[in-house]
Amino acid sequence: MIEWQEERVIETNIENVWELFLDENIKRIMPKVEEHTLIEKNEEQPGAKHQQTYREGKRLETYIVDTLAYENKDDEKYKKVSFIIGKAFEITVSYHLIKLDESRTKFIYEGTNKGVNFIGRAMLKFANKKGSRDVVEQFMDRVEQEAVQQGIKT
Repeated sequence: MIEWQEERVIETNIENVWELFLDENIKRIMPKVEEHTLIEKNEEQPGAKHQQTYREGKRLETYIVDTLAYENKDDEKYKKVSFIIGKAFEITVSYHLIKLDESRTKFIYEGTNKGVNFIGRAMLKFANKKGSRDVVEQFMDRVEQEAVQQGIKT
């Protein structure tokens, strides 16, 4: 199993960051997601389900994303989702935003990637840990960059 928890302060308002995690903006922070369609409930509640299609090179993978937790307060925002990709990996991630002041937001990104079958567990055992860390850092960089740009537009 691979686990991570990273945090950083983003120099913009909490709403500018949170807006990126809405369905309509998800492709801005997850450019490999080609389709993200709500199929059950509403995006702002636990139990919501989305069908998501992700491109890795020439391969497309479609799976269901379950929203496990959703909280949207003025000074704190939280979303936790889980999905199984490739019938081999169960990925659970959470995005936690805390308002530090009107122009600074703490972003905490944590998650796990665990094998759900023998192949998945074996692949994770031999996975490049540095590569996994790089993916997390790149995601956080993209969120920060898009959030700051969003703040400039508003």
